[in-house]
This record gives sequence, structure tokens and C-alpha cells, in this order.
Amino acid sequence: MLRTNEDKLVMLSVQGEISSPASAPRICFDGVVRVTPGTGGITYNVKVGDCAFGLAGDHVEPGVSTKHKDEKANSGYNTLSCVGNTAYVISGDAKGAKGVVTGKHGGIEHVIIHFDQDTLEKLQIGDKINVRAFGQGLELSDYPSVKCMNLDPGFLHKMGIVEKDGVLEVPVAHIVPPEFMGSGLGASSAERGDYDITSMERERLAELGLDKIRLGDIVAIQDSSSFYGRSYRRGAVIIGIVVHGDSNVSGHGPGVTSLLTALDGKIRPVKVDKANIADYLGLS
Repeated sequence: MLRTNEDKLVMLSVQGEISSPASAPRICFDGVVRVTPGTGGITYNVKVGDCAFGLAGDHVEPGVSTKHKDEKANSGYNTLSCVGNTAYVISGDAKGAKGVVTGKHGGIEHVIIHFDQDTLEKLQIGDKINVRAFGQGLELSDYPSVKCMNLDPGFLHKMGIVEKDGVLEVPVAHIVPPEFMGSGLGASSAERGDYDITSMERERLAELGLDKIRLGDIVAIQDSSSFYGRSYRRGAVIIGIVVHGDSNVSGHGPGVTSLLTALDGKIRPVKVDKANIADYLGLS
């Protein structure tokens, strides 16, 4: 098991509520105006483990989309919630049910949470959700040059990371070249939100197998850094999780929330058949 400072981390209660869906006509990269489901609400038939492409939607978020109505409070809710954190329903017919944070979506500033199907059927827009925020400030004791963010330590230990010759070998479902990265580039912080894999070059995506990316996949982004916001950086790498579906809007596509980043080669992505939060945590 990787040595960390998790015994020093602070666990806080942060709270949001299930947000209402947003939808409006969008001018797409091919010049077509489309009206489809988008972000927000309770998505009954799209979950982590499903393909991020092919949906009749735009930036579709799997499971339940949540935020706090107050912008300042939502800043803490979005920043401090980490992938793998436990979420509790604290109002409504599903009160007492538990879920898992699977990602964070920038722009709309949502925290995305997986609940089982029975719970989804009981939830309503406006139900309040409490997240046990735990993970920001996480450090790897033997790898000070590797930065962790948005990552619950419990999930870190289930990602199958192997230490080999002073390098962390991280299993990933896909390795994404930097030229595909769009919305989110230049953000001042990667401790919230996400970074989109642009999907305008469909043929090139298919050539690399990136059209098979699934929601919840752990992926590597080459020559990219999340140290001080998000930027192109030769030799750097970002390990992240795919948090929302594809988009037809220029510069957008499946979004990735950063989990780990390194500038000095201390992270080596290893492509495997399956590396998805649904498999690691047994979510269905």
C-alpha cells in the first residue's frame, strides 16, 4: 500500500442539493443547432461504466448532479468533494441512502454522485445531499513530486497502482494525446471542475480507440500538467477520471477530473482492459 499522509487529512461535511437540468439550443461544431438533454438532474439510464460517446445528449452527467445554490458555499462543496467520497441523502423519500462521488464538472460547477437504481427512483430535484469531504491535501510520502487532488485515499488504494523502480505504474483505460485537450485548459486550479477531451476529429478518435472511452474510466493525458491549473507541459502527465459524456460543441467532449499529476516521469501510465471506478468500487 502506498504510504500517504491520510491520517493527517481533515474530513468535513459539505452540502449541496440535486440540481435541475439545464437545456438550451446549442450551435454545434458542424453548424447544426441541436436541442438535447444536458447537465443536471437525475439521470436514470446513464451510469459510470457506460460509453461516453453515442448519447443523444450534450455533457451528460451520469447519476445525480448536485450543487449548492449559494455560489460561495458551492465553491467549498465543489472544491472539497473528492472522487470516492461517501455521499448521504439527508432529505426526501430517499433519506439515509448512500452514494459515491464520481466526479466534478466545471462551468456548471456540479458534484456528480452515483446512487443505486432503487435510490434514483426515490430521489427528487432539490433533495439535499451531504458529502463527507476527505482527500484534498493528500500527499504520497515517498513521491513528493507527484501531486494528488480530488482523490479520496480509500479510492487511491483501490486503483491498482504499483511501485516499480521508483516510479508509480498507474493502470489506465486510455492514454490521450495532448492535442485533444480543450475546455478547461488554462484554468487557475485543477482542484475543481474538469478538462475536456475534444471530439471534433471523430476519425482520429476512432483510430486511437478513444471513441470507446467510458464514463468513470481512469485515463492518462500525455504532456499535460495539473500542478498550477491545467497546461501543456512536455513530459508531464495527468491521471484523471472521465466524469461526463461527449459534446457537439467546439472545444468540448468527455470531461476529465484530475486525480494525480507529475512533471518528472514519476508516473507511468499502463494501459489495461479495464480501469473504471464502477469496477473498482463495485458500482451498478
